[in-house]
Amino acid sequence: MPIVAIDGPAGSGKSTVARAVADRLGVAYLDTGAMYRSVAFAALRDGIDAHDGDALAKLAGNLDIELGDRVLVDGTDATAAIRGPDVTALVSTVSTHPAVRADMVRRQRQWAAEHGGGVAEGRDIGTVVFPHADVKVFLTATEAERARRRQRDDRAPDVDVVAADLARRDALDSSRTTSPLRPADDAVVIDTTGRTVDDVVTEIVGMV
Repeated sequence: MPIVAIDGPAGSGKSTVARAVADRLGVAYLDTGAMYRSVAFAALRDGIDAHDGDALAKLAGNLDIELGDRVLVDGTDATAAIRGPDVTALVSTVSTHPAVRADMVRRQRQWAAEHGGGVAEGRDIGTVVFPHADVKVFLTATEAERARRRQRDDRAPDVDVVAADLARRDALDSSRTTSPLRPADDAVVIDTTGRTVDDVVTEIVGMV
């Protein structure tokens, strides 16, 4: 089974597209963002500072994360909470710590070994996690389109506030020293602006 790596910034459509590609191919799907959000959720739960790399590394190493239709963190259903504003505000900062990323990458590679491949999406899948993936895609979209999508998904009242938050997360994700957000050299960059999910999915499945 191939490994399909789908990367891109928030609002580019990668989660929706990756799930649909996995369904179309009949293979496993991994949302790596949910893993980092689970660490941020646990940090909030335990009162750990998002800038305390040592404490976060210890937390991540001991965390029990179960991904599926529901996301369980240490046995607690955190499916809704990890998508909430509190976790969203912290996750990019939590994700900057090298030790946290190293633990998540280890888990992601273990997932691929257990499933024999599959579709994984995130921000460093094609560059770091699976540099030899069979297919690498980097999804993007205009800032206005990404903000509109995120406003719709989060049911936020002010698109300008959403756009400012996306810009903040882009800056953190792109400037971190460990695994910055960028297309892999051999990734196919797809602009999803104005395109249907089915159209993008069909293109990626064709690449597979």
